[in-house]
Amino acid sequence: MKAISAAVGRSLLNAVVTIAIVLLLWQAVVSLTGVSPYVAKGPVDVFEHLFVDAPGETDPDRSAAAHRATLAPLLGQTLADAALGFVTGMAVAIVLALAFSLSKTVEAGVMPLALLLRTVPLVSIAPVILLITGRGTAASVAVIGSIVVLFPALASVLFGLSRASRESLDLVHVYGGNRLQALLKVSIPGALPSLFAAARVSVPGAVTGALLAEWLSTGTGIGGMIQKFSASARFDDLWASVAAITLVTLVLYNLVQIVEHAVLARMRA
Repeated sequence: MKAISAAVGRSLLNAVVTIAIVLLLWQAVVSLTGVSPYVAKGPVDVFEHLFVDAPGETDPDRSAAAHRATLAPLLGQTLADAALGFVTGMAVAIVLALAFSLSKTVEAGVMPLALLLRTVPLVSIAPVILLITGRGTAASVAVIGSIVVLFPALASVLFGLSRASRESLDLVHVYGGNRLQALLKVSIPGALPSLFAAARVSVPGAVTGALLAEWLSTGTGIGGMIQKFSASARFDDLWASVAAITLVTLVLYNLVQIVEHAVLARMRA
Protein backbone atom coordinates (compact mmCIF):
# COMPACT_ATOMS: atom_id res chain seq x y z
CA MET A 1 0.00 0.00 0.00
CA LYS A 2 2.88 2.39 0.67
CA ALA A 3 4.25 1.79 -2.83
CA ILE A 4 0.81 2.30 -4.39
CA SER A 5 0.21 5.48 -2.36
CA ALA A 6 3.60 6.85 -3.38
CA ALA A 7 2.91 6.08 -7.05
CA VAL A 8 -0.51 7.73 -6.91
CA GLY A 9 0.94 10.75 -5.13
CA ARG A 10 3.63 11.20 -7.80
CA SER A 11 1.01 10.93 -10.54
CA LEU A 12 -1.24 13.52 -8.91
CA LEU A 13 1.71 15.89 -8.49
CA ASN A 14 2.64 15.41 -12.14
CA ALA A 15 -0.96 16.11 -13.15
CA VAL A 16 -1.07 19.37 -11.20
CA VAL A 17 2.29 20.50 -12.60
CA THR A 18 1.23 19.63 -16.16
CA ILE A 19 -2.03 21.55 -15.93
CA ALA A 20 -0.23 24.55 -14.41
CA ILE A 21 2.34 24.57 -17.22
CA VAL A 22 -0.39 24.35 -19.87
CA LEU A 23 -2.25 27.30 -18.32
CA LEU A 24 0.92 29.39 -18.16
CA LEU A 25 1.81 28.62 -21.78
CA TRP A 26 -1.74 29.42 -22.87
CA GLN A 27 -1.70 32.79 -21.13
CA ALA A 28 1.76 33.55 -22.51
CA VAL A 29 0.65 32.83 -26.08
CA VAL A 30 -2.43 35.03 -25.70
CA SER A 31 -0.51 37.87 -24.06
CA LEU A 32 2.64 37.89 -26.19
CA THR A 33 1.40 37.22 -29.72
CA GLY A 34 -0.43 40.52 -30.06
CA VAL A 35 -3.70 38.94 -31.22
CA SER A 36 -6.79 41.04 -30.58
CA PRO A 37 -8.50 40.30 -27.22
CA TYR A 38 -11.73 40.05 -29.20
CA VAL A 39 -10.36 36.89 -30.84
CA ALA A 40 -7.83 35.50 -28.34
CA LYS A 41 -9.19 34.45 -24.96
CA GLY A 42 -7.07 33.53 -21.97
CA PRO A 43 -7.78 31.16 -19.07
CA VAL A 44 -9.44 33.90 -17.02
CA ASP A 45 -11.70 34.85 -19.93
CA VAL A 46 -12.80 31.24 -20.42
CA PHE A 47 -13.41 30.81 -16.68
CA GLU A 48 -15.58 33.93 -16.58
CA HIS A 49 -17.43 32.80 -19.71
CA LEU A 50 -18.35 29.48 -18.12
CA PHE A 51 -18.77 30.33 -14.44
CA VAL A 52 -19.29 34.10 -13.96
CA ASP A 53 -22.36 36.06 -15.06
CA ALA A 54 -21.70 39.54 -16.47
CA PRO A 55 -22.87 42.37 -14.20
CA GLY A 56 -26.37 43.47 -15.13
CA GLU A 57 -26.87 40.59 -17.57
CA THR A 58 -30.54 39.53 -17.56
CA ASP A 59 -30.71 37.42 -20.71
CA PRO A 60 -30.75 33.74 -19.59
CA ASP A 61 -29.30 32.68 -22.94
CA ARG A 62 -26.15 34.70 -22.24
CA SER A 63 -25.61 33.45 -18.69
CA ALA A 64 -22.74 31.24 -17.57
CA ALA A 65 -25.17 28.39 -17.00
CA ALA A 66 -26.36 28.66 -20.61
CA HIS A 67 -22.77 28.63 -21.83
CA ARG A 68 -22.09 25.46 -19.83
CA ALA A 69 -25.30 23.92 -21.14
CA THR A 70 -24.12 24.61 -24.70
CA LEU A 71 -20.70 23.10 -24.11
CA ALA A 72 -21.70 20.01 -22.10
CA PRO A 73 -23.38 17.97 -24.89
CA LEU A 74 -20.57 18.81 -27.32
CA LEU A 75 -17.97 17.63 -24.83
CA GLY A 76 -19.98 14.50 -24.05
CA GLN A 77 -20.29 13.63 -27.75
CA THR A 78 -16.57 14.10 -28.36
CA LEU A 79 -15.68 11.94 -25.36
CA ALA A 80 -18.05 9.22 -26.57
CA ASP A 81 -16.45 9.31 -30.02
CA ALA A 82 -12.98 9.24 -28.45
CA ALA A 83 -13.94 6.25 -26.29
CA LEU A 84 -15.15 4.39 -29.38
CA GLY A 85 -11.90 5.04 -31.24
CA PHE A 86 -9.79 4.24 -28.17
CA VAL A 87 -11.45 0.89 -27.47
CA THR A 88 -11.45 -0.12 -31.15
CA GLY A 89 -7.86 0.94 -31.76
CA MET A 90 -6.48 -0.68 -28.60
CA ALA A 91 -8.39 -3.91 -29.22
CA VAL A 92 -7.14 -4.19 -32.81
CA ALA A 93 -3.58 -3.33 -31.71
CA ILE A 94 -3.56 -6.02 -29.02
CA VAL A 95 -5.06 -8.66 -31.32
CA LEU A 96 -2.55 -7.86 -34.06
CA ALA A 97 0.37 -7.86 -31.63
CA LEU A 98 -0.65 -11.27 -30.28
CA ALA A 99 -1.13 -12.62 -33.82
CA PHE A 100 2.29 -11.32 -34.86
CA SER A 101 3.86 -12.96 -31.81
CA LEU A 102 2.22 -16.32 -32.55
CA SER A 103 2.82 -16.39 -36.30
CA LYS A 104 5.63 -14.84 -38.28
CA THR A 105 3.59 -15.54 -41.43
CA VAL A 106 0.80 -13.27 -40.23
CA GLU A 107 3.36 -10.60 -39.32
CA ALA A 108 5.01 -10.82 -42.75
CA GLY A 109 1.64 -10.51 -44.48
CA VAL A 110 0.03 -7.76 -42.42
CA MET A 111 2.91 -5.59 -41.19
CA PRO A 112 3.79 -4.13 -44.63
CA LEU A 113 0.17 -3.04 -45.08
CA ALA A 114 0.14 -1.49 -41.62
CA LEU A 115 3.38 0.39 -42.32
CA LEU A 116 1.98 1.59 -45.63
CA LEU A 117 -1.17 2.94 -43.99
CA ARG A 118 0.97 4.58 -41.31
CA THR A 119 2.86 6.60 -43.92
CA VAL A 120 -0.28 7.89 -45.66
CA PRO A 121 -1.79 11.05 -44.08
CA LEU A 122 -5.18 10.26 -42.59
CA VAL A 123 -6.82 13.29 -44.20
CA SER A 124 -5.88 11.99 -47.64
CA ILE A 125 -7.53 8.60 -47.13
CA ALA A 126 -10.52 9.96 -45.21
CA PRO A 127 -12.67 10.26 -48.38
CA VAL A 128 -12.13 6.55 -49.04
CA ILE A 129 -13.03 5.70 -45.45
CA LEU A 130 -16.18 7.81 -45.63
CA LEU A 131 -17.11 6.23 -48.96
CA ILE A 132 -16.89 2.76 -47.41
CA THR A 133 -18.39 3.44 -43.97
CA GLY A 134 -20.77 6.27 -44.86
CA ARG A 135 -20.65 9.89 -43.76
CA GLY A 136 -21.93 10.61 -40.29
CA THR A 137 -21.96 6.99 -39.11
CA ALA A 138 -20.49 5.46 -35.97
CA ALA A 139 -18.42 3.19 -38.20
CA SER A 140 -16.63 6.18 -39.73
CA VAL A 141 -15.86 7.55 -36.25
CA ALA A 142 -14.57 4.15 -35.12
CA VAL A 143 -12.35 3.69 -38.17
CA ILE A 144 -10.86 7.19 -38.17
CA GLY A 145 -10.35 7.20 -34.41
CA SER A 146 -8.89 3.71 -34.30
CA ILE A 147 -6.37 4.46 -37.05
CA VAL A 148 -4.92 7.29 -34.96
CA VAL A 149 -4.68 4.99 -31.93
CA LEU A 150 -3.69 1.77 -33.68
CA PHE A 151 -0.13 2.27 -34.90
CA PRO A 152 1.51 3.77 -31.78
CA ALA A 153 -0.28 1.21 -29.60
CA LEU A 154 0.73 -1.66 -31.88
CA ALA A 155 4.39 -0.64 -31.80
CA SER A 156 4.37 -0.31 -28.01
CA VAL A 157 2.63 -3.65 -27.37
CA LEU A 158 4.90 -5.45 -29.84
CA PHE A 159 7.94 -3.98 -28.09
CA GLY A 160 6.66 -5.22 -24.73
CA LEU A 161 5.94 -8.73 -26.01
CA SER A 162 9.38 -8.97 -27.61
CA ARG A 163 11.14 -8.24 -24.31
CA ALA A 164 9.92 -11.40 -22.58
CA SER A 165 12.59 -13.20 -20.57
CA ARG A 166 14.26 -15.86 -22.71
CA GLU A 167 14.92 -18.01 -19.63
CA SER A 168 11.24 -17.94 -18.65
CA LEU A 169 10.16 -18.83 -22.17
CA ASP A 170 12.61 -21.75 -22.23
CA LEU A 171 11.28 -22.93 -18.87
CA VAL A 172 7.72 -23.04 -20.24
CA HIS A 173 8.90 -25.01 -23.26
CA VAL A 174 10.90 -27.45 -21.10
CA TYR A 175 7.76 -28.28 -19.14
CA GLY A 176 5.83 -28.98 -22.33
CA GLY A 177 4.21 -25.63 -22.91
CA ASN A 178 3.54 -24.41 -26.43
CA ARG A 179 3.96 -20.93 -27.88
CA LEU A 180 0.47 -19.83 -26.82
CA GLN A 181 1.04 -20.91 -23.21
CA ALA A 182 4.39 -19.11 -23.17
CA LEU A 183 2.66 -16.02 -24.48
CA LEU A 184 -0.05 -16.16 -21.80
CA LYS A 185 2.23 -17.01 -18.87
CA VAL A 186 5.35 -14.98 -19.69
CA SER A 187 5.05 -12.50 -22.54
CA ILE A 188 1.73 -10.86 -21.70
CA PRO A 189 2.44 -10.29 -17.97
CA GLY A 190 5.87 -8.94 -18.88
CA ALA A 191 4.34 -6.60 -21.47
CA LEU A 192 2.00 -4.86 -19.01
CA PRO A 193 4.23 -1.76 -18.68
CA SER A 194 4.24 -1.37 -22.47
CA LEU A 195 0.48 -2.00 -22.60
CA PHE A 196 -0.16 0.75 -20.05
CA ALA A 197 2.22 3.04 -21.92
CA ALA A 198 0.27 2.36 -25.11
CA ALA A 199 -3.02 3.12 -23.36
CA ARG A 200 -1.62 6.34 -21.88
CA VAL A 201 -0.30 7.59 -25.22
CA SER A 202 -3.51 6.55 -26.98
CA VAL A 203 -5.73 8.79 -24.83
CA PRO A 204 -4.76 12.07 -26.56
CA GLY A 205 -4.59 10.17 -29.86
CA ALA A 206 -8.17 8.98 -29.42
CA VAL A 207 -9.37 12.52 -28.68
CA THR A 208 -7.53 13.83 -31.75
CA GLY A 209 -9.09 11.09 -33.86
CA ALA A 210 -12.55 11.91 -32.51
CA LEU A 211 -12.15 15.61 -33.32
CA LEU A 212 -10.95 14.74 -36.81
CA ALA A 213 -13.83 12.32 -37.38
CA GLU A 214 -16.35 14.92 -36.20
CA TRP A 215 -14.84 17.53 -38.50
CA LEU A 216 -14.67 15.27 -41.56
CA SER A 217 -17.70 13.04 -41.05
CA THR A 218 -20.35 13.64 -38.42
CA GLY A 219 -20.33 17.42 -37.89
CA THR A 220 -21.21 16.85 -34.23
CA GLY A 221 -19.31 17.35 -31.00
CA ILE A 222 -16.53 19.86 -30.48
CA GLY A 223 -14.77 18.88 -33.70
CA GLY A 224 -17.86 19.66 -35.74
CA MET A 225 -18.65 22.93 -33.97
CA ILE A 226 -15.22 24.58 -33.85
CA GLN A 227 -15.46 25.78 -37.44
CA LYS A 228 -19.03 26.96 -36.86
CA PHE A 229 -18.00 28.89 -33.74
CA SER A 230 -15.21 30.57 -35.71
CA ALA A 231 -17.45 31.43 -38.67
CA SER A 232 -20.08 32.99 -36.40
CA ALA A 233 -17.47 34.92 -34.33
CA ARG A 234 -18.39 33.02 -31.14
CA PHE A 235 -14.81 33.13 -29.93
CA ASP A 236 -15.70 32.68 -26.26
CA ASP A 237 -17.43 29.38 -27.07
CA LEU A 238 -14.56 28.41 -29.37
CA TRP A 239 -11.87 28.86 -26.74
CA ALA A 240 -14.05 27.34 -24.02
CA SER A 241 -14.61 24.18 -26.06
CA VAL A 242 -10.90 23.84 -26.87
CA ALA A 243 -9.97 24.44 -23.22
CA ALA A 244 -12.55 21.93 -21.98
CA ILE A 245 -11.46 19.09 -24.26
CA THR A 246 -7.78 19.82 -23.53
CA LEU A 247 -8.37 19.78 -19.78
CA VAL A 248 -10.38 16.56 -19.92
CA THR A 249 -7.69 14.94 -22.08
CA LEU A 250 -5.00 15.86 -19.54
CA VAL A 251 -7.13 14.50 -16.71
CA LEU A 252 -7.79 11.22 -18.52
CA TYR A 253 -4.11 10.87 -19.44
CA ASN A 254 -3.10 11.27 -15.82
CA LEU A 255 -5.84 8.92 -14.60
CA VAL A 256 -4.41 6.20 -16.84
CA GLN A 257 -0.96 7.04 -15.48
CA ILE A 258 -2.23 6.73 -11.91
CA VAL A 259 -3.72 3.30 -12.65
CA GLU A 260 -0.47 2.30 -14.38
CA HIS A 261 1.69 3.29 -11.42
CA ALA A 262 -0.65 1.62 -8.93
CA VAL A 263 -0.78 -1.68 -10.86
CA LEU A 264 2.96 -1.81 -11.52
CA ALA A 265 3.72 -0.94 -7.90
CA ARG A 266 1.41 -3.76 -6.78
CA MET A 267 3.09 -6.21 -9.17
CA ARG A 268 6.56 -5.26 -7.94
CA ALA A 269 5.38 -5.72 -4.37
